[in-house]
Amino acid sequence: MKKRYVLAAALAVLALSLTACSPAGNSGGGSSSKVIKIGFITKFPVDFYDTMVNAAKDWDAKTPGAELVFSQGKSGTDDESEINAIQADITLGVKAIAITPTSPNVKGALQKAVDAGIKVILIDNDIPDWDGKTAVVATDNLAGGKLAGAYLAKALKPGAKIAILQGVLGNPSLDDRVTGMLDGLGSGFTIVSKTPTDCDQTKGLNAGQDALTANPDLDAIYSACGPPMTGALQAVKAAGKEGKLVTVGFDASPDEVKAIAGGTETASVAQFPSKMGSLGAQAAFDAASGKTVSAKVDTGTELVTKDNASQFQ
Repeated sequence: MKKRYVLAAALAVLALSLTACSPAGNSGGGSSSKVIKIGFITKFPVDFYDTMVNAAKDWDAKTPGAELVFSQGKSGTDDESEINAIQADITLGVKAIAITPTSPNVKGALQKAVDAGIKVILIDNDIPDWDGKTAVVATDNLAGGKLAGAYLAKALKPGAKIAILQGVLGNPSLDDRVTGMLDGLGSGFTIVSKTPTDCDQTKGLNAGQDALTANPDLDAIYSACGPPMTGALQAVKAAGKEGKLVTVGFDASPDEVKAIAGGTETASVAQFPSKMGSLGAQAAFDAASGKTVSAKVDTGTELVTKDNASQFQ
């Protein structure tokens, strides 16, 4: 009888030892209940958001207890795809959503997520009049716009004519890039046009052609996002004015950096999408874990010119 009691006790100790040594979270045979699922939603497939997603994937691979679920729209104005992705994440039971909102039109779907107990982190773009968000992880777009405006003011002569390629009208971050540029530029210059482009390269090409046709003596083009500037540069080249205009963009996309290094674009305000991806995912994870998260996380800006373009290639 004593031997049986000793054997039973030994087996119990062994069982406890195995339980204590078994892996948890999203490693090996651990319990999935310890994994925090996070929806990560971006606007559409371009270099900027691809870089952001890749950084988030790297963060995910290095973070035990986290599991990111990725979704992406088809364009910078594709509200419908983002709303569908938000609804899918709610159904999936995510604990947080990190999203680059296409416009304030997705606010209703995000509020449903918040009402379901899901934390929401806005990345790249804010929705200023919505208080359901936990934090905004983004570039200070107003400051970035002022950086571009100050550069243009130094590069141009008084009275110079400037065409502005706007982004998506009503998008607070993109609007701030134009407002900030005008603040940094100051007075003494002529704005000949302000054309919405929806951050689309073809629309940027068309806007550039229209501005050059209407203003043969145009001195500069400013674009609130990368793809329209890439399109406008095609129009500048076709008009035989490559290198004769001051062209300043915002995003410093790979195409822009290549153009700056080659001397066909003058400058662009660089953002850091990799920081947005990793810091956005971390903020979502911390919020879902019950930790305090800063309401605003500035991911920084820097002006890219031919002098430092090699650092961004």
